[in-house]
Amino acid sequence: MRKKSFTFSNATVDYYFDASFTHLEKLAPKEKTVLVTDEHVFAKHKTKFKGWKFIVLKAGEKHKTQATVDKVIVQMIKLGADRKTTLVGVGGGVVTDITGYVAGIYMRGIRFGFVPTSLLAMVDASIGGKNGVDVGVYKNMVGLIRQPSFLLYDSSFLKTLPQAEWQNGFAEIIKHACIKDAVMFRQLQKHKIGDYQKNNKLLSALIEANVLIKTKVVVNDEFEQGERKLLNFGHTLGHAIENMYALSHGQAISIGMTYAAEISAQLKHFTGAELVTDLLKRYGLPTYMRFNSKKAFKILMMDKKKDNVSINYILLEKIGKGVIQPLLFVQLQEIFKQFGK
Repeated sequence: MRKKSFTFSNATVDYYFDASFTHLEKLAPKEKTVLVTDEHVFAKHKTKFKGWKFIVLKAGEKHKTQATVDKVIVQMIKLGADRKTTLVGVGGGVVTDITGYVAGIYMRGIRFGFVPTSLLAMVDASIGGKNGVDVGVYKNMVGLIRQPSFLLYDSSFLKTLPQAEWQNGFAEIIKHACIKDAVMFRQLQKHKIGDYQKNNKLLSALIEANVLIKTKVVVNDEFEQGERKLLNFGHTLGHAIENMYALSHGQAISIGMTYAAEISAQLKHFTGAELVTDLLKRYGLPTYMRFNSKKAFKILMMDKKKDNVSINYILLEKIGKGVIQPLLFVQLQEIFKQFGK
């Protein structure tokens, strides 16, 4: 196990790499901790939860709502959770998003940590302090930014992960490579998912590299005033179509990256759009999709990254270098018409 600590504006977060779930008790004593997980993780890892107080959520993005949050709070009250309780999310991105949000509002804020169990949660969702829920088709419309006390990485959870969830995680890994790391992009071109599934050392190094990319960006810009916006590459359109078409997060972001690469070719003379789409396909992710451009644009108009006339769109100047490009809505509407239906 290796520990690394990073200091954000109001908190220091401890990262435990190559750790075991059994180490959790040293970070959060059983008698003062409540675990939050979902039915899929619980079914596959029941023995890990023995002796802990826990709450089991229904699995899936459609349950990432305020109604679920209210149910969690009621259960926490029944379990006797107080201001000295630590709440720990053991699961994928939906679980960590809900856990961080509940911890931020329960009794005006209690300590929390994460044990991410999906590749997506390990490399992206659990990092950076963004917590919240969806409102209808609007992704992460309600929430807060608050850092966990710790993240514990136990890769044994990945052994029970379905192939589709591996693909989901690689969407965010490819995103990081596109905006920040051309060397990682080339490494991904040489491998495929099976290589990382078979080689724990290779996988562990990839996870840690991605964790450090996102963490360093967030440390420098915790509240998304500048550089952190780059992490939205593929997410502007991706979030708009994700709940529209009941896509997984990775699928939606992959499609979003495809079109962001196309827009980059138009506006930034980016020459690597085909390389991006080829890499996404290599990892089993979708690329081009005929989407309802009018509906997607309407949802995008409620995006948190916009002002009254424009939105910050993340484009690529080259592989490994993302840039923030303000686009007028009228301009973006015309672009969407080319891609949608």
